Amino acid sequence: MTPFIFALLQQATVAPEESAQSGDLLTPNGGLMFWTLLVFVVLFVILGKLVFPKITAAVEAREKALEEAIEAAKRDREEAARALAEQLKQIEAARVEAQKIIVEGRQVGEKLRAQMIEETHQQQQQLLERARREIEQEKERAIAELRREAIELAIAGASKVIEKNLDDQANRKIVESFLASIPVTETKRG
Repeated sequence: MTPFIFALLQQATVAPEESAQSGDLLTPNGGLMFWTLLVFVVLFVILGKLVFPKITAAVEAREKALEEAIEAAKRDREEAARALAEQLKQIEAARVEAQKIIVEGRQVGEKLRAQMIEETHQQQQQLLERARREIEQEKERAIAELRREAIELAIAGASKVIEKNLDDQANRKIVESFLASIPVTETKRG
């Protein structure tokens, strides 16, 4: 390397007239090359001491920030996957709970329906019993009315036959005791 520098210095000592005469930019000029190389080395040392560490630190900080961002994204993705799994579990639990509620609702509805049918049946039986009692009472009233009319007819018939007006109260007692002694035959209806 030293011979190269000496060669460059030798060319740098060439008179400026000669280099100005050549005017060709592509021909090597030793002096210009020396100074350019010297400026480059000095600038490289200055940049290496002052700027490159800052640039390297910035690149490393950026790299570290990117790695942290990637790790944070992985953690977020894992957390999102856990949250999604949890949500799916909750949705499934809610679905199972809804099915359970539907089944219970159906069971309650069936029980209520059976209870209402039973109550309706009981009410129907009560209405039938009340109707039977009322029919029986009406039957007894009708029989009593028929007896009264029969007594009246018997008294009227007896008075015509005897042609004598008997005491109405005494006649009534005789006929009522006679009719009471007659057994009442009930007709059974199907």
